[in-house]
Amino acid sequence: MKDVSIVTPDGGEVIRLGPARIRVLEDGATTAQRLGMVEITLAPHSAGPPQHRHARHDEGFYVVSGTATFTVGHTDHDAPAGTLVMVPPGVPHTFANPGDQPVVMINTFTPELYVQYFRELRDSLAAGAGPSAAATAEVMSRYGTTPATDFA
Repeated sequence: MKDVSIVTPDGGEVIRLGPARIRVLEDGATTAQRLGMVEITLAPHSAGPPQHRHARHDEGFYVVSGTATFTVGHTDHDAPAGTLVMVPPGVPHTFANPGDQPVVMINTFTPELYVQYFRELRDSLAAGAGPSAAATAEVMSRYGTTPATDFA
């Protein structure tokens, strides 16, 4: 019998990255690295990461509360609570919270490798390496991710 992971509402590792609070719900330990899942809370009037592409993983976002704006290439999409956004490898994307209320999203990664990106970015920022675009891009590169500079 395999162990089951249960993360309570006050459980999970919390990673703070500027205006984003990331709570790790599944880091791949229970799923043999097939799936990672985090809860992202993005403060009002906040930008997300620079627009980027993933080479090796699918990414999903389910908006629990608030309204996020997803930018895919040159196109913006409003994503109110109840919206699911699925991003396959290679598609340029980012998100932001232009509103007056926090945005809460469940974010999935298949495979889970991007959970470690959040940890490493946190550690890099704590060591004084950022939050420059160059420092972020350097950490992204270790996880099959590149800035989508053609849409900057």
